[in-house]
Amino acid sequence: MDVPADERTDPTGAQPVPLTEPADGVPPVVADSSALRRAADALAGAEGPVAVDTERASGYRYSQRAYLVQLRREGAGTVLVDPIALGGRLDPLVEALEGTEWVLHAASQDLPCLAELGLKPSALFDTELAGRLAGFERVALGTLVELLLGYRLETGHGAADWSRRPLPADWLNYAALDVELLVQLRDVLEEELRQQGKLEWALEEFDAARTAPLPKPRAEPWRRTSGIHRIRSTRQLAAVRSLWETRDALARERDLAPGRVLPDSALVDAATRNPADEAALLALPVFRGRAQRRMAGTWMGALRKAAALPRAELPETAQHHDGPPPANRWADKDPAAAARLAAARTALAEVAEANTLPVENLLLPDLVRRTCWQPPSDTSLDGVTAALREGGAREWQIGLTARALSEALAATPG
Repeated sequence: MDVPADERTDPTGAQPVPLTEPADGVPPVVADSSALRRAADALAGAEGPVAVDTERASGYRYSQRAYLVQLRREGAGTVLVDPIALGGRLDPLVEALEGTEWVLHAASQDLPCLAELGLKPSALFDTELAGRLAGFERVALGTLVELLLGYRLETGHGAADWSRRPLPADWLNYAALDVELLVQLRDVLEEELRQQGKLEWALEEFDAARTAPLPKPRAEPWRRTSGIHRIRSTRQLAAVRSLWETRDALARERDLAPGRVLPDSALVDAATRNPADEAALLALPVFRGRAQRRMAGTWMGALRKAAALPRAELPETAQHHDGPPPANRWADKDPAAAARLAAARTALAEVAEANTLPVENLLLPDLVRRTCWQPPSDTSLDGVTAALREGGAREWQIGLTARALSEALAATPG
């Protein structure tokens, strides 16, 4: 019987070794063109994959830009680059990394801000995704490093405001440690995947992650306002939308996280209370603060704009989707589709369990829902294979799931 990957233990009972600082110390931050050229030359002259990570300022800044880029390569050591001080011009680094394999953890979080700097990998190894495919239930970097390499990483600064300058020494220490063991972790995970017969699957996934287009902007991002479920009328929805759009413009202009301009709770509160004037608005929680008192005219203007909209311009109560409705409504809307989805989920869960894979990595849940809501006219193995391929499934996924999905669809015709 196979033992789940993250339940394997060290038979010696050894405790993880705390890793509190990089083996070679924390290097000085690269913040000028001459230092960048020297660092790029060192990386270009080194060997093997390059460990890469970034630090952003999510929760503090509007932009998702990288405020620090960390790299490490055998023979060059660790390099910490300040792209802000360099004006985002990292051409020597782009040239130095051309043709190298990058090792990232949760690459989809870092690749967009790296691409903004002109940094795009020629090849990729994602240690988080590798951990998922290898069957580890917990795939945080610190967890995998502790389990597979026997070290405990220092934690605590991942959610810090990395736009701050100068960056504190302990933050830089933390950032350097994030790439200290990435390549070693990559090597262990590669061997684990090879032994499980999953390495080719992983390589397909890595390439898909590397070449994935940037996510499209949401059609109505204001609908994701926390607490919007409390809104009961289209006029109140219009108020939330107007306040959200006003806040978003201010946040973009100031490069501040929107929640730091005005929290979501205040948007919803103002929309539901419908204050008649600035005095009534300033009596509401949050708006009583000094910063919001200065902005009272702006927020009241947004509310009045929503109140003046003709009925035809009010938002609809529900957002239009280009896909199927939420699965919990299928039984009422289309019982046959609900039966297909239930059968497909059962079949895919069995395939995932047999291959020690998370079912969401076996096949994207959205693709499963779309296929079950509007199945291909040909539900044979060939027909389902073609539908999955058109839906963006990788070849290894199709090989594992097409037959099971075809049988599930054929067993529940609608």
